[in-house]
Amino acid sequence: MFFEKSNYFNLLKHHKITLYFGDFYLLENFIIAEFNEGIHFDWDKIQELATELIRHYGYELKIGFISNRVNSYSTDPRLWTKFNQEFGFIVASAIVVYDDISYMNATLEKQFSENSLKRCSSLEEALHWMQNLKEFKS
Repeated sequence: MFFEKSNYFNLLKHHKITLYFGDFYLLENFIIAEFNEGIHFDWDKIQELATELIRHYGYELKIGFISNRVNSYSTDPRLWTKFNQEFGFIVASAIVVYDDISYMNATLEKQFSENSLKRCSSLEEALHWMQNLKEFKS
């Protein structure tokens, strides 16, 4: 389910940015990413998104990342290691999967993740998990 079509869209305060490769909803402690169908999320796109996130949250950001996989896209999971070395501001990730192929891809990405990564079967599950992370508790 797309974030904009969910009950949470009107309940959770957010700022939306649209880049040529997807829509991104920036909440207080995490973002929801919905990549466009068929794109390849490569290093150039990661850098562009990171720049937008730093612009919004500031240089000292520590956020969670929800990949709401409503569309099929590809990425090289090894890029997350490079991302953590260069930026390192994602403290945890959740991947919302809607089919078996997405689940298998998320399982592969989990192998490369240095941070906590949860595979979720619904956007609601991902939001609940992200909102209750100890990293965001005051």
